[in-house]
Amino acid sequence: MDLSSGPPEFDYLFKLLMIGDSGVGKSSLLLSFTTEAFEDLSPTIGVDFKVKYVTMEGKTLKLAIWDTVYDVTRRDTFTNLSDIWAKEIDLYSTNPDCIKMLVGNKVDKEGDRAVTKKEGIDFAREYGCLFIECSAKTRVNVQQCFEELVLKILDTPSLLADGSKGVRKNIFKERPPQSDASTSSCC
Repeated sequence: MDLSSGPPEFDYLFKLLMIGDSGVGKSSLLLSFTTEAFEDLSPTIGVDFKVKYVTMEGKTLKLAIWDTVYDVTRRDTFTNLSDIWAKEIDLYSTNPDCIKMLVGNKVDKEGDRAVTKKEGIDFAREYGCLFIECSAKTRVNVQQCFEELVLKILDTPSLLADGSKGVRKNIFKERPPQSDASTSSCC
């Protein structure tokens, strides 16, 4: 019997950030992955995060997943990916090798679909993202979503290096640089 009261040991800590419009299911997806349960939640006010320990490729990983995805039934949430969220990631990313994954949520509402899977795939290719569609409600592809992301991180040496080579930024103290909005390249 393990009587230690501290947190489990882990080889790596990965911080995953989920971004997207309100109501797309970020919190539900996060809850579905970390607790294997679904709740139809009210929109999050402020920031929430969950922690989950996973073992992959013989390494114990601590995933700190922040809830600060697009809804396949709401075209505006897809449009906002390039209009808003891609620019935010470009502006605040602390590592040029960060792994980006585009997640289309709510595929359980196929009859209400407003964004095709092909559109999601094309967007992901254009912005250099991994892509998956899932349903937090039915748990379709939820586990695979996070596993694929973590495997890609494990396969990126600069993200595993102690004190990653990326430039660390304090986004609350810096003024955003003035840039040409047409040069965004992320999702």
